[in-house]
Amino acid sequence: MRVPNHIGIIPDGNRRWAIARGLTKDRGYDPGLEPAEIVFGLCREAGVKELTFYGFTTDNTKRPAEQRKAFTEACIKAVDMLSGDDAELLVVGNSDSPMFPKELLPYTRRKIFGKGGMKVNFLVNYGWEWDLNQIKSGDISKKTVTKYIKSSDVSRVDLIIRWGGRRRLSGFLPVQSIYSDFYVVEDYWPDFKPEHFYDALNWYSDQDITLGG
Repeated sequence: MRVPNHIGIIPDGNRRWAIARGLTKDRGYDPGLEPAEIVFGLCREAGVKELTFYGFTTDNTKRPAEQRKAFTEACIKAVDMLSGDDAELLVVGNSDSPMFPKELLPYTRRKIFGKGGMKVNFLVNYGWEWDLNQIKSGDISKKTVTKYIKSSDVSRVDLIIRWGGRRRLSGFLPVQSIYSDFYVVEDYWPDFKPEHFYDALNWYSDQDITLGG
């Protein structure tokens, strides 16, 4: 089986999961913490070298205050949880904004925990326009892009897995995802099962990877 070097995770469906259980929307985020930890372990076992989680976007911060508080706290807990493992953590997002959690400021430069190993990135208060705003119009050479995007420490993504059934990138790392294969899981993120991950890997292994060549 061919294993992707870098997997992107879009953990969608938290609010719909909560509503389906008669809960308020803000109650859908904490149940996604355990799946994040499991995915981390599965990626490490599979030999994945880099893993990126989509935490929340600058657009997400327009949601009601109780939801903002819930997904922000969930991101802080997720980073704290993985900081106790062997990993190289980086948080990417607009840290100049008051919406960026101050608890995660130390992670805006990659930090090595334990023995290091797999790179793990969290997109927190991330926006694609924020990421690309230093690129001048008409200047799109590879050298220029990789120098000026704010997510330049994040490598090209081979496989993106999105839970929740939606078939869109929602602004996920537009430069690094340019040649990504995109796999959709119909189940909501809090209903994660290991077979979701293995099915995605098997599907990816069957794809014809040409990178445009």
